Amino acid sequence: MSDPVSGAGGARPRRRRVEGLAWSVAGGGLSAVLLLLVALPVAGLVFTTSPAALWQGLRDPMVAPALRLTLATTMASLALVIGCGTPLAWVLARRRTRAWRFVETFVQLPVVLPPAVAGVALLLAFGRRGLLGPVLASVGVGLPFTRAAVVLAETFVGAPFYVQAAIAVFRRLDPDILLVARTLGASRPRVFFTVVIPIARASLAGGAAMSWARALGEFGATLMFAGNLGGRTQTLPLAIYTALESDLRTAQSLSIVLLVVAFALLVTIRLGTRA
Repeated sequence: MSDPVSGAGGARPRRRRVEGLAWSVAGGGLSAVLLLLVALPVAGLVFTTSPAALWQGLRDPMVAPALRLTLATTMASLALVIGCGTPLAWVLARRRTRAWRFVETFVQLPVVLPPAVAGVALLLAFGRRGLLGPVLASVGVGLPFTRAAVVLAETFVGAPFYVQAAIAVFRRLDPDILLVARTLGASRPRVFFTVVIPIARASLAGGAAMSWARALGEFGATLMFAGNLGGRTQTLPLAIYTALESDLRTAQSLSIVLLVVAFALLVTIRLGTRA
């Protein structure tokens, strides 16, 4: 006769193996679905063209002006983000009160705002009838539908990525290092530029790269606030949108260029964080 206890004991490991196998199959299947949802569009973008067609698309007359404008405006935006965002992040990292935490949350708001809302917000802030519109008009400055509007839109959407990365790395700094530098006679600016920045430079570079990548791909806010004027406010994403209406080859070529840039940035960031 079989022992009921030993029989139950033998059934339990088998049940666990079956449950483990079912869990692995379910997890693997769901993971494969998401992986395919990411991989198939990328594969469709890359493998449905030829090098000759890619080159032909990049020779479209709208490509070169859009590329020059995108590089100029995103670099200007990045300089603005780093120049203003670094001191802001330092202040927010060293303040722990409820009011400063609210400011930190507020700075992150553009990350979750829909692009259309961001565009409307910029118009109502800097447009002719916006909050600062009359003041700007009084000194002869009109921001909407200019290159400056492109820079502002890119700064608005890209700044939170750099600021949050800077806050995170500043908070991880060992306060004893800063205290030692101060006791040795270093001024606050010298401590910041010779101690804080060198220690945090890898994370700051990663945040700057993410901010630049977000500015590079900005579409909605730029379209609503700066318009889509060829050679004036038409960035690469807007050029893709325009080309899609008439020449899919050009739109695909520009999309592949942005895809390669985005992938290179991600690889660079990952390598930088490992260093």
